Amino acid sequence: MPDANKELIHVKNVTKKYYRDSIEIPVLMNISLSVPEGEFLALMGPSGSGKTTLLNLIAGIDRPTAGQIIVNDQDISAFNAKAIAKWRAQHVGFVFQFYNLLPVLTAYENVELPLLLTNLSKQERKKQVELALTLVGLGDRIKHYPKQLSGGQEQRVAIARAIVTDPTTIVADEPTGDLDKNSAAEIMTLLDRLNKEFKKTILMVTHDPRAAEKAHKVMHLDKGELTN
Repeated sequence: MPDANKELIHVKNVTKKYYRDSIEIPVLMNISLSVPEGEFLALMGPSGSGKTTLLNLIAGIDRPTAGQIIVNDQDISAFNAKAIAKWRAQHVGFVFQFYNLLPVLTAYENVELPLLLTNLSKQERKKQVELALTLVGLGDRIKHYPKQLSGGQEQRVAIARAIVTDPTTIVADEPTGDLDKNSAAEIMTLLDRLNKEFKKTILMVTHDPRAAEKAHKVMHLDKGELTN
């Protein structure tokens, strides 16, 4: 069981800069943030404020220019490329705005993809894939291809793919950004359930105030600085 008092994620004095030729582009400036285990945190702010960059740093997709990212007492910002890839595969589930499903694969095959990197047998993979798709309400759509699904159903397949490895943390970047109002509400209800029933720690970037209402805590990024 997650310990609500345990700080799962520590972002310590993190700065992130990009460089275009000789031009320095600051994105995040000396950011510090603590996220308890089992938290549902929403990050809001204008486009270009650094929300996705912060999400990517916490998920181990990117590295800070300065500072540390500590997750479950491990300094992931110090990991080499092989170690961070292995860590991501074990601990982080990703949900993107545009689903990122492979059109030539069925819902089942898309969800199974992360498990192909594990040592699970085919039968064990089958059990986890079917469980994940049933959990998101698509147990009857296993053989459907993305083009045969609605946008909301595609996003649910993407969420099933994110949770099939039983990750500690789900990072969701604008998960309702490409959906109509009703589909967006269904996705947020699902994320809320994953947080409350399955104790998943969720970090979500969103522009949608209705989506942010499901979060326990909302923080705002603007011009590289983080505020409540």
